[in-house]
Amino acid sequence: MIETKTLSVTPPDLKEAAEILHNGGLVAFPTETVYGLGADACSNRAVARIFQAKGRPSFNPLIAHVADIRMARAFAHFDDIALRLAAAFWPGPLTLVLPLRENSGMSPLASAGLNTIGLRVPEHRAAQMLLEEFGGPIAAPSANRSGQISPTTAAHVLAGLTGRIEAVLDDGPCPVGLESTIIGFEGGATLLRAGGLPMEVIESCLGKPLRFISKTDPVTAPGQLASHYAPNARVRLNATTKNEGEMLLGFGSVEGADLNLSPSHDMVEAAANLFGYLHQLDAMGAKTIAVSTIPDTGLGRAINDRLRRAAAPRS
Repeated sequence: MIETKTLSVTPPDLKEAAEILHNGGLVAFPTETVYGLGADACSNRAVARIFQAKGRPSFNPLIAHVADIRMARAFAHFDDIALRLAAAFWPGPLTLVLPLRENSGMSPLASAGLNTIGLRVPEHRAAQMLLEEFGGPIAAPSANRSGQISPTTAAHVLAGLTGRIEAVLDDGPCPVGLESTIIGFEGGATLLRAGGLPMEVIESCLGKPLRFISKTDPVTAPGQLASHYAPNARVRLNATTKNEGEMLLGFGSVEGADLNLSPSHDMVEAAANLFGYLHQLDAMGAKTIAVSTIPDTGLGRAINDRLRRAAAPRS
């Protein structure tokens, strides 16, 4: 079990929190909406630990918190509408789902393997101070066990995550207490999740109504159904051998694997490698990817959920 520290918003504690993040650890921190469970958004292994700590059942897209629009533009492309909303409402309780820049360095787990990422500039002073000290994007869903109530105090975080994370940065209760509003831009400015910034205020800024998501829209944000990533190659699950013409994605002690999610049976390592290895096998020209059996426990449930979606029949 991990020792979970409670840190304050002082220069030494902020430095310690940033060092924990740089070392791949997890730090819960307050924003104006709810407490977020933070990890280095550019580290696959650190982001995998978020899902492990939360007991999250599938790899949903996460929100990456950034210090300002300059940092945001280093990771994603903004069109004129996105820039207008960012200028009007950042910092604040608004998340924008934007196309990732090529070779952005953002962990594929943070985006759930999609080519978009949710970005937000939080207004809360503790979040801003931590982002400045850390110097990079922090992936942070709500700091609670999956399916439980979102936390608005450090005590809420500790009640659910003590022993699962390295630290919580305590700066009192969150003033808004409701998750951020999420806007996407596929087919026009679209409300993906209602939240702390009223849609009417956003519509007033834009001078026109927002779109609402439909059943045919891609799933790109937290608060929607689990998103879906499938490689170009077909996927065959629970493979014990590699058939002719296949490439093998192994797990554990497997002979002949083209890539191995974790030779040592480490679920965090396997989760961290999942999307990147599927992309690599696609780039290597795989027609069919045979995947070794993954134990359906802990993070293995999330890995198998994603693999089942990738292996589903194509229309």
